[in-house]
Amino acid sequence: MRTWLCALAALAGASCVVHEALPPVSGMAMSDKPLVLKLPMMGSAQVFDLASQRGKVVLLDVWATWCEPCKEALPTYQALAQQYGARGLQVYALNVDADTKQIGSFLQSVKVTLPVLVDKDAAVAEKLLHVSVMPTTFIIDKRGVVRHVHEGFAEEFLMKYQTEIEALLAEKAP
Repeated sequence: MRTWLCALAALAGASCVVHEALPPVSGMAMSDKPLVLKLPMMGSAQVFDLASQRGKVVLLDVWATWCEPCKEALPTYQALAQQYGARGLQVYALNVDADTKQIGSFLQSVKVTLPVLVDKDAAVAEKLLHVSVMPTTFIIDKRGVVRHVHEGFAEEFLMKYQTEIEALLAEKAP
């Protein structure tokens, strides 16, 4: 079913990752509980644990090398990391490609050096995060709770991201 839906999306000029449960709604929180997320980091034997980021605001971008809007989104997220990193924003790029060999060359072509989490075959993105559109961006507060979800990408999203990040950075740490 996933292949059929993705093929249909491709014909329509879109990209997709299919979910099995309720999709997140742009700008809305998924739950009031902290997100539990553990994934391998690209180029490392280390496993990333989102719980280690408590006290920081996290932008988590779910992307793939075959996703055209991701080529525009990733440099924007890197710029946000540079702009707000000193104030406590951490940005991670969660890749869902089945073949991870192309990730490095893709990141070089878009001039992005963000830390990459690997979700081979999109298992976590589909089952835990319920991603249905590529890219999908999650903005997570200092307690580890997803506060904002944005599906797709356009340059005009930048101001909204900045507003949301500024508000979360201003909140007290847990």
